[in-house]
Order: sequence, then C-alpha cells, then structure tokens
Amino acid sequence: MDDSSPIARELASETKRRERLLGKPLPKPRSTRIMTIANQKGGVGKTTTTVNIAAALASAGLNVLVIDIDPQGNASTALGVEHHADVDSIYDVLINDYALKDVVAPCPDIPNLQVAPATIHLAGAEIELVSLVAREQRLRRALDVYAKDREAAGEAPLDYVFIDCPPSLGLLTVNAFCAANEVLIPIQCEYYALEGLSQLLKNIGMIQKHLNAELEVSTILLTMYDGRTNLAAQVAADVREHFPEKVLKAVVPRSVRISEAPSYQQTVMTYDPSSTGALSYLEAAAELASR
Repeated sequence: MDDSSPIARELASETKRRERLLGKPLPKPRSTRIMTIANQKGGVGKTTTTVNIAAALASAGLNVLVIDIDPQGNASTALGVEHHADVDSIYDVLINDYALKDVVAPCPDIPNLQVAPATIHLAGAEIELVSLVAREQRLRRALDVYAKDREAAGEAPLDYVFIDCPPSLGLLTVNAFCAANEVLIPIQCEYYALEGLSQLLKNIGMIQKHLNAELEVSTILLTMYDGRTNLAAQVAADVREHFPEKVLKAVVPRSVRISEAPSYQQTVMTYDPSSTGALSYLEAAAELASR
C-alpha cells in the first residue's frame, strides 16, 4: 500500500491493527469479573468507555451486564434502554430491595448484553441510602443474588459486570467499589487528569482498608488522545511511567464518531464499526480480556 502521505500511512496502520484482531476469539474469564469504571473528574470518558468495552466483549460472545448508577443515565441512553421515571431501575434495587433480575433489560442492538438502567430517582439516592442498613454493600448483595437467580434459571454465568459511576465519591460510588473486585480508570490525556488521579487512588485505598480488601486498580485506559499535541504525549508518558503494569497499550483517540453515537442511542461499535474509535475500543477490550 502506498504510504507516501499521512492519510495513507494512517490507513495502512489501521488495516494492520484490524487484521491482528480479525477472527481472534476473546478468552472467557474463570469467574465473573466485576469492574467499576471510576474517576472523580467529569468528562474523561467513563460512560463512553463502559458502554463501548461492554459492547465489544458482548459482540465477541461473552455475557456482559452494565449497571448504570450515574443519575444522568448516559450509559442507559447509549445502550438504547428505556430509563424514564416510570421504569424500574437500579434505584429500586438499592433503595426498595427489588431483585436485579426484575430491572435488567436487554440491549436492543447487541446480544448477550444486559443493562440495569438508571433513572432520575438516583439523584436523591445518596440521601436515602444514609439511613439504610448495610448501605455500602447493597449493590454487592444484589449482584450475589442475581448470580444465583441466573444459575437457578439455567442461564450461563456472567463473564463481565461493568458499573458506570457518577463523577464523585458519594454512596453510589462507594457501593460500586464494594461490589467490584477491579477498578478501571479512564484518564483524559490532559494535565488536570493527573491531578485528580492521586486523590482517586487515596479514596480507593480507604475503601480497600475499611470496606473491600479484594478491590484493586487493575486497568488504566488513556482516552481523548490527540496525537498532534505534545501535551497528550507527555501525559501518556507520565501515566505509563507511574503505572507500567496497569496502563493498556490501546489508546482511545479524540473522535467525532465516538461523540456522535450516543445521540443515536448507540455505542460507536454499532454506530460506525469501521471507525478509528471503534477499532481502539475493540483493541482495549481484547487487551482487557487477555489480562
């Protein structure tokens, strides 16, 4: 292929990356991997990362559940699941003791992908949780019961659970940390992102010490990478230097297609599977599954 121009070189590189992924089955984990996607800074790509990695893994035949505990409900929107005020949601699981099996809905575009939607009621859940018994463990218990319900119904166990958090460390996020055994941190390739990371790691350390000793930061994903700027390259280099074992090789670029997809109630995996953004998330999902 002619690689005499930058566009031609980029196309040649993408073609090679696709060929490496083509027909490569993703391994099933030995037991359910429960991952919380968290970052106290807003706008770093938490929800985008959650829905696209979940979609990539489900498209490869793995059983995936996305739990949306962000009151904005953006993950529910991107996965095409109803989440208006009258829908039974994760709020009812946390506050009203509903069973998780009664609120999960299938994603209309992707087989094997289930969603526990968020509704606007979650906005008040932080206050309502304060007075409840075992308030930090309610999501974990609901997931344990859901696993037993699936087994009793003769359904295959879940391979992955992804929990999309709000950008704060309130009781909703604490519930997510207590329910999970892994944390995936998306980091935007900008300076402020590094400032928030140290505080996030301190908070995770407190959760490990007092509430969930099994929790570990297993994965860091660099998002919104702009290869034209020195700043993005510098931030990426700094993060890789500090966390060489945790940072995925896959990097998610700034992409119009990724931004457009939610407005069509889709992930970029179904909205434009041939885009650079979809390829990057496929690579990130494959790398995550192989760890």
